[in-house]
Amino acid sequence: MLNGRLQHPDILAELARSGHGSKVLICDGNYPFKTKRGPGSSLVCLNLAPGLVSVTDVLAVLVETIPIEAAAVMVPEEGPEPEIFARFRELMPGIALDAFGRFPFYEEAADPHVSLAIATGDQRLFANLLVTIGVVPPA
Repeated sequence: MLNGRLQHPDILAELARSGHGSKVLICDGNYPFKTKRGPGSSLVCLNLAPGLVSVTDVLAVLVETIPIEAAAVMVPEEGPEPEIFARFRELMPGIALDAFGRFPFYEEAADPHVSLAIATGDQRLFANLLVTIGVVPPA
């Protein structure tokens, strides 16, 4: 039995196989996760229904589980910054959000260092996030 909040066996296994510099892609419900992710990445589908599970639900658990050293987001070509970015900053204080347009973000998400892609049912637009795993300091 585990004490931590993260209980999903496939996510735990992939994070255990990942290391410093590995990346985790958390996809919203519109993301083409089948074709726009790292070639060797594992895919975990948490998109039970529209709105379930959300990208921020997943991120809230991941920040308790892994160190995050960098984050990238997909931005619209025009208009204001998506509201979800404020929540990303709340959950990852001190981490800047590197902004990429749609197609450049797809290129980033297809990087061979992406070890895990998590599909969610999040319906918010531009709710895609690519995080880079940091270093665990010595105890």
